[in-house]
Amino acid sequence: MKKSVNVVGRLTSVVGAVAAVAAVGLSMGSTAVMADPNWPNKPVTIVVPFPAGGGTDAFARPLTTMMNKMTGKQFILDYRAGAGGTLGAAIASKAAPDGYTFFMGAVHHAIAPSMYPKLDYDIEKSFVPVALVAAPPQIIVASPKLPVNDLKGLIDYAKKNPGKLNFSSAGNGTSHHLAGEQFKDMSKTFITHIPYRGAGPALVDLMAGQVDIMFDGLGSSAQHIRSGKIKAIAVASSKRNPAFPNIPTATEAGLPGYEVSSWYALWAPKGTPQPIIDKMTAEVTKAMSTPELKTIWLNNGSEVPTLTGDAFGKFVNAEIKRWNQVVKASGAKM
Repeated sequence: MKKSVNVVGRLTSVVGAVAAVAAVGLSMGSTAVMADPNWPNKPVTIVVPFPAGGGTDAFARPLTTMMNKMTGKQFILDYRAGAGGTLGAAIASKAAPDGYTFFMGAVHHAIAPSMYPKLDYDIEKSFVPVALVAAPPQIIVASPKLPVNDLKGLIDYAKKNPGKLNFSSAGNGTSHHLAGEQFKDMSKTFITHIPYRGAGPALVDLMAGQVDIMFDGLGSSAQHIRSGKIKAIAVASSKRNPAFPNIPTATEAGLPGYEVSSWYALWAPKGTPQPIIDKMTAEVTKAMSTPELKTIWLNNGSEVPTLTGDAFGKFVNAEIKRWNQVVKASGAKM
């Protein structure tokens, strides 16, 4: 009986100890969340994995400017370009999950798992989805020096001059790269790929005539199309874009079914307290609901999306699967 009592006693002690540890853990967790009730009380860094002047920047910059204005707090952009956006993602994934670092990624990060044999992060496991920020279509644009003005002329020129044309991209494994490979496959043309460290530098060389064409997100090309620094050939969507109603779709212009979407979004490092994520989501949603940002989004070829949290996470998962099929079909490799 004594032995039985001792066992029960020890079990009771163990259970009590476990409960005590759990209680301490919960208390510590609650303290960690409640320790910063006035979040943010210092600058919040948003890591952008591409240089300034690209598609991500076209939406990240006005978004943070509006959030600074509306909240009176500081949301700052930290540009960490390299490796098709995966370098910045890896850096952000290792940041302290205290609510003072977020990550502004893009469609490229749904492509990367299929293109890179090894990544230092997992976009679905290393981060918590916050919100889809913008979703403009991609567009085929050309240097003013290229002697073509429409899609049929571009395809004819490429076929008559195999290997002579080249296209720039934001880097290997990005949507720009895959859109180019998809175009080559569908149009039966051979065009040389030239990867850059972001859409910004790629656009600079396109405007200068150092490269011939680019398959870019409309957000970063919009201002240069309006200024006449680059020529719009066709938009890769199912319908014409309201911001540029005179630009035909690829289907209308002679390449049926050529559709490539682009998007930009916000994540938080895994472990970031949910109350802070909820507050960040609310601030982002509020900023994007202003007339000023709605106008900027429209001018950049995008509507204001409404996907946040788990719904956005499901969208990312579906995009990873979709782009995996595109990568396999195109035969694109690093």
